Amino acid sequence: MSRLWDKGKPLDAKVLAYTAGDDHALDDRLVRYDIEASIAHAEMLAAQGLLAAPDLAAIREALLEIGAGHARGEWRVALEEEDCQTAIESRLTARIGATGGRIHAGRSRNDQVLAALRLYLRDASDGLRNGALAVAEALSQLAERQGTVRLPGYTHMQQAMPSTVGLWAEGFAAEIRDDAQGLRDAARRAGKNPLGSAAGYGTPNLPIDREATRRRLGFDEVHTPVTAVQLSRGKAEAHLLFEITLLTQDLGRLAADLLLFYTQEFGFVSLPEEFTTGSSIMPQKRNPDVFELVRGRGAVAPAALDEVLRITEKLGSGYHRDLQLIKPPLFRAIDSCAQTLEILPSALAGVRFHPERIRLDPTIDAAARANALVVTEGIPFREAYRRIAAELREER
Repeated sequence: MSRLWDKGKPLDAKVLAYTAGDDHALDDRLVRYDIEASIAHAEMLAAQGLLAAPDLAAIREALLEIGAGHARGEWRVALEEEDCQTAIESRLTARIGATGGRIHAGRSRNDQVLAALRLYLRDASDGLRNGALAVAEALSQLAERQGTVRLPGYTHMQQAMPSTVGLWAEGFAAEIRDDAQGLRDAARRAGKNPLGSAAGYGTPNLPIDREATRRRLGFDEVHTPVTAVQLSRGKAEAHLLFEITLLTQDLGRLAADLLLFYTQEFGFVSLPEEFTTGSSIMPQKRNPDVFELVRGRGAVAPAALDEVLRITEKLGSGYHRDLQLIKPPLFRAIDSCAQTLEILPSALAGVRFHPERIRLDPTIDAAARANALVVTEGIPFREAYRRIAAELREER
């Protein structure tokens, strides 16, 4: 088959397999975004007198049909096509002939790929943000159900001060809501329109309108100068991965608490049976696999972030094929986080604390006793601290 860059000489099959890798399969999630960006580009070309009205109509209709067919599962990007850009343009020219080739005026696969990726990142950020808010809401609902149940608050893995289920759950909810805000902030770098930068140096002799495609696609600003576009590659991705890392760390710490509370030694909580699994050898066991995997999946995003940073850290200016390798870790981390966010609200809905099993150490109110002396006797806190410490030693 013919690729966008073909000049007549066939590509060695081993080279195709190595250079394309799994990019063709990964690109299936970008098809709808490339269709959207391609239509915006074609409309801009027509407005600039670079594409006749009948050609624009034919291109728009064909692209919409191609996108709809992909959404219905009628085709997928094949290895021989390398990427969704080739797959779409090949189908476009197969439908409407040479007119389909007019769409590539004023663009390169470099800005084309980046436009689709940034549109995807914008949606991915929104989806993860909404998922995080749903988890936070599930925690707030847990606080409403059992917020007054007393819990020991721990420091250094020792009972330290009294707490409650409400304080525990709302603490996690607050941080996860903050993580959701971080995910929103991470979309900033993805909000710049790369179209018109082409291969990194603009489109000589073509009067394109980058502002028009910015408006049409809802980008916040035009990415300028054109030489900055390829230098930015990996930054929006790394920023999102950093925020996903912070979120999944919070989710992992939440899971770690629940896993500890679920042990027989603690027995603070019960977990819904439909979210636990059984043992193949021990009839009595119910395993908290969901929460163990939530904890374990906290490793995915930081590993992906490190991979992306290492791919980009030594690149010179302009485009390099290395940048293609950003997609696997990026998509892997997004997918892993999305799966965790999808399952957690339902799992948290079945968590039940058992106050009759929760024992607070008799000395857990020691700090409150010291504070009371400060209020009632007006003595310095350090004196009150020493007095209560001495009383506790005597009580033992």
